[in-house]
Amino acid sequence: MESKRNGLFQKFLDGIEKVGNKLPHPVTLFAILALVVIALSALVSSLGISVEHPGEEGKMVEVKNLLNAEGVQYLFSSMVDNFIGFAPLGVVLVTMLGIGLAERTGLISACLRGFVLSVPQRLITSGLVFAGVMSSVASDAGYVVLPPLGAVIFAALGRHPLAGLAAAFAGVSAGFSANLFLSATDALLGELTIDAASIIDPAYAENMNISMNYYFIIVSVFLLTFVGAWVTEKFVEPRLGEYQGDYREELKGLEADEKKGLKWAAISIAVSLILTSLLILPSNAPLRGDEGGFIESIIQSPFMDSLVPILAILFFIPGLFYGIATKNIRNDKDVADQLSDTMASMGMFIVLAFTAGQFVAYFSETNMGLVIGVYGAEFLESVNLSGIPLIIGFILVAGFINLFIGSASAKWAMMAPVFVPIMMQLGYSPELTQMAYRVADSTTNIITPLMTYFAIIIAFTQQYDKRMGIGTLISVMFPYTIFFLISWTLLLIVWMLLGIDLGPGAPIHY
Repeated sequence: MESKRNGLFQKFLDGIEKVGNKLPHPVTLFAILALVVIALSALVSSLGISVEHPGEEGKMVEVKNLLNAEGVQYLFSSMVDNFIGFAPLGVVLVTMLGIGLAERTGLISACLRGFVLSVPQRLITSGLVFAGVMSSVASDAGYVVLPPLGAVIFAALGRHPLAGLAAAFAGVSAGFSANLFLSATDALLGELTIDAASIIDPAYAENMNISMNYYFIIVSVFLLTFVGAWVTEKFVEPRLGEYQGDYREELKGLEADEKKGLKWAAISIAVSLILTSLLILPSNAPLRGDEGGFIESIIQSPFMDSLVPILAILFFIPGLFYGIATKNIRNDKDVADQLSDTMASMGMFIVLAFTAGQFVAYFSETNMGLVIGVYGAEFLESVNLSGIPLIIGFILVAGFINLFIGSASAKWAMMAPVFVPIMMQLGYSPELTQMAYRVADSTTNIITPLMTYFAIIIAFTQQYDKRMGIGTLISVMFPYTIFFLISWTLLLIVWMLLGIDLGPGAPIHY
């Protein structure tokens, strides 16, 4: 019976992989979608379809034709601006300048290793999951550092190394959207959400900020840490059984130069935080707003507009001091080389930004997002699908799409212009829609072979078990997906029922 289940499950996974492999590369996919928008704009425009603007009573909105003379002029004259103006482009590149230096000097790796090694053995599973969740602040660095480190730690403690690898992988990938700090993910998705909200209500969008989910993701860290540790010890580790392989590892602590580097990094970040606080805490601080109390003034202040460069600086400075202390940085040329290598690694994202920028701009220019939003809201209202069932349905749809398209930004660039306006029409804030998307996108990362780092994780697992394959890895990770998805969705539902803001100035309802 077990063999049959495994066979059916493997066929299911093979089917997902086969279908997923038939999808074009995200760069090509966005180019195709841009062409589809152009063609649809001509078709829908010829039908004379129009809707009343939801934010301006009596104003009718029609779909613009991008294939008439005016439209063709727009296609050519806007191409460069569409690329440069693609919201996540500058945000991600600037943020990665700081994070990249901290990663390449070894600071992030040392911090993660030092944290996990300092946790008592009874808390090691929780500590590993927690470190995985927190690693998303460094973008994808956690994928490379923590899973093999988790395996080494568990092996050194006499536990199954694959259980440690699985716990770390679950934290890094399935918990990617939770953190105690804002990260590049908040900036990237937030800008796309703000752009999508402006389709319906530009005034509302102007008051949004990239920290719109901050309160919720802080609480999510502790929820996912508890659930991840519980799943590891109650399901994953017992199923794997006693480790029979030959791999053995002696756990090594931080080297003397790494400890020295961490000390100087800690001092530099403390000084940086003090200086930053002086820019926002005093009543006459340059980055603080002029009106309202402290919280309100910070939300509406230049500080929120400056959050991206501040994040970059807060990573750059400790990364610099760590590199100097460990002699990974000896002069300004080394710094320039590290930053250059970071930007070189962003090449694919830049290419993706070009085609995605055209699609997003064309979609906005044609008014199709607004039209779809109005009709979509009317449809959902007609079938009485709203509230909690609506959010659950959206999470399931987004999670299913994630099995085939791994890039969070690529999916949200396609989905935000459609679903954010629909949810706003139904009275739900863009901030809530984004958080629901993040729950779905994160929890299914670890069970799709199309996720960028899935092949790397397979390679890591085969160091401990040569027979490990896609199906085996997914069967190990599947319990995390199920319990993360259920618990995280329940937390969001409770949050909705209590009506608590998701972040600074980020309500549940629109």
